[in-house]
Amino acid sequence: MKRTICLILAFAGILIIACNNPKKVSKEISTIQEISTIQDIEGNVYKTVKIGKQVWIAENLRTTKYNDGTAIPMVTDNTAWLDLTTPAYCFYRINSEIVNKIKYGALYNWFTVSTNKLCPAGWHVPTDTDWTTLITYLGGDSVAGGKLKEVGTTDWDSPNAGATNETGFTALPSGSCTDRFYNSGMFGYWWSATEFDAKAARDRYMSFNDSDVDRGYTNKLVGFSVRCVKDK
Repeated sequence: MKRTICLILAFAGILIIACNNPKKVSKEISTIQEISTIQDIEGNVYKTVKIGKQVWIAENLRTTKYNDGTAIPMVTDNTAWLDLTTPAYCFYRINSEIVNKIKYGALYNWFTVSTNKLCPAGWHVPTDTDWTTLITYLGGDSVAGGKLKEVGTTDWDSPNAGATNETGFTALPSGSCTDRFYNSGMFGYWWSATEFDAKAARDRYMSFNDSDVDRGYTNKLVGFSVRCVKDK
């Protein structure tokens, strides 16, 4: 019997609802390989991996400029995030110190994603459908996270269940931000380019304690990580 599992997280008056409807698909992963690197407008270089018919950036985006060279506003006052209706980014901080800027990348609100100028030319922020294509190829919601997560407990909290990183995607627990920073080490959250409603957009997240990839929707003002997928 299939079960739908919903996780409800509430903080600072912001509701995140993530629902997971596990579907296990039996499929051999036969076309996964690191194929190249790409460079963003600032000169940051990223590894890429081919998974099935898709090519993904294998690191979190860390650009502070759109692909037309325009600067993305940086917001360092966390309380200001609660009033944002415009693009912004930040880097995860603990006691005012930036944590693993290059490794973890930046956290962007969805207003930044919706400009369609965040990824390098020829690439885009994955839609909800792009994420579903990836997860289905990897065997479904309940196992795909393990195949995407970085192995070990250097970055992920123990036990980092099911992590093999056999895809080379190297998903990291970069946490999130609103009025403060949340869940670094425990969860990684990634935006999709798909709007859910006027206040929220679709996302995916992974956890330290299981091998799932969960699908949810979150208030657009929250700061999440971003990956890019190559245009077809």
